[in-house]
Amino acid sequence: MKKWVVRFLSLLVFDVVVLLIIGWLTPARVGWAALWAGVILTALTIWIKPLIHNTFRSMASKSADQRTKAGEKLVQGSLVFIVALIVWILTVVFSGVTVGGWLWGYILPPVIILIGWAVYDAIDDRVEGHAGALYDRATGAKAADAGASASGTTTLTSSEAAAAQRELQDGLTDEQRRMLDELGRG
Repeated sequence: MKKWVVRFLSLLVFDVVVLLIIGWLTPARVGWAALWAGVILTALTIWIKPLIHNTFRSMASKSADQRTKAGEKLVQGSLVFIVALIVWILTVVFSGVTVGGWLWGYILPPVIILIGWAVYDAIDDRVEGHAGALYDRATGAKAADAGASASGTTTLTSSEAAAAQRELQDGLTDEQRRMLDELGRG
């Protein structure tokens, strides 16, 4: 339960900021509706977005063998944009956000949402970690968690401990570090 509360609240704060940026950069009028729209956008992002994305991905995978590599990348990018567009439209419909203009009101906000999702995916572990610490401090659950974790501790191998230590230093997992190294070489 704590995990879902922390995830929802940290994503909610992030989504409200994204909605305020949308209100600032586009003709969409967000204003105080950003709070309710943030709740809707967060719920859609956590529960509905994966369903829509998986549905579209399974439909697109049926014809994936008929496309070139570039065509497949284009289809996947289009699917991600369509999912963001659907999430944006549902957010507008169920909140007090008003939109003016088709291009700037319905096309640009999903692009900003996609950028927001990418940024949040990059920092979500740290944000949720800090939010979890705040949650623990607010509920006084620190002592209870320490007792529970002490009874359920596991021993790490030396390679796991080394990987955990490297992750603590720069916040990157071994896989993320390897991907960045590959990008630097390419």
